Amino acid sequence: METFVLLILIGAISGFILGLVMRIVRLATGNKAEILLYNMDYIPILKQWADKKITGLIFHYVTCISSAVVLFYLLIPFNLEFAIWPYIFVFSLGGGILYFLSALTPIPPDHEDWISWFNWTASHSIFGFFVGVLVFWWI
Repeated sequence: METFVLLILIGAISGFILGLVMRIVRLATGNKAEILLYNMDYIPILKQWADKKITGLIFHYVTCISSAVVLFYLLIPFNLEFAIWPYIFVFSLGGGILYFLSALTPIPPDHEDWISWFNWTASHSIFGFFVGVLVFWWI
């Protein structure tokens, strides 16, 4: 139970860092990839609440927490749960692929904006790094 609670905390902290990094990139460059963290208008069931900021924030944290928890447990059979690189690899790859869901929404950035894709993917690499490091340090 303690491990599970720590994983929830790790996902939340890493999710905060992800949001912070993407906000800094947006403020520094004007790149709008950060919007995708909170956008759910392409998900049929959640679309009805997509116009409320709090639901986008909840969506972001639920996604970050659940992905950190699930990946930790998926790595156990391979004895990789305490290695940092699988978190970086999986979240970079997954983030890079999921970016293209932006094709399903009219909200920027465009799915063909390669600078946004790079910012999105690099930020998810940072997310993976923090998840991996915090797992290594705390669990």
